[in-house]
Amino acid sequence: MLELSLHILDIIENSVRAKASLIQLDIEENNKTDEYRITITDNGCGMNQEMLDQVLDPFFTTRTTRKVGLGLSLFKQNAELTGGRFHIESKEGEGSKTEAVFIKSSIDRQPLGDIAGSLTLLIGTNPNIRFVYNHKTAISIFEFDTNEVKEELEGIPINDPDILKALKELIVENLKMIEIST
Repeated sequence: MLELSLHILDIIENSVRAKASLIQLDIEENNKTDEYRITITDNGCGMNQEMLDQVLDPFFTTRTTRKVGLGLSLFKQNAELTGGRFHIESKEGEGSKTEAVFIKSSIDRQPLGDIAGSLTLLIGTNPNIRFVYNHKTAISIFEFDTNEVKEELEGIPINDPDILKALKELIVENLKMIEIST
């Protein structure tokens, strides 16, 4: 995957398949520690220890449509390629938490890419899931919560094409304001 937003999309799709009703994405850019941290937390069905032990094996997948599951193993590999680290924890019946830490200044760190597009795609195809996105930089923090958006919409579906277009623009503009690096 050429962009971090595609890794994020893939991992969040795992959360959707795990029947999560709440999915939180946290991105923290820390210039002092030279870290670019991506954390995805969900309240889905979670995994038992046996599955958790196998989840990073590229030839393990729970999907019946294919025989490989490269998403998590590639995410881990790309974090470690920068000198960073990767961790996943999960508890059956409670959900999962995936964290990848990239060295921010590494030439091998992929750009964030179209995170606004990835998020609006997820929101549009999963309108009943609550998505929370927090992006923290040295300058500020951008916080986005689909529950707050739904309250403001007063009954207009969040997956209405005009609403999704406006949400994408909102995310793009707010990320520009906190001066994220891409």
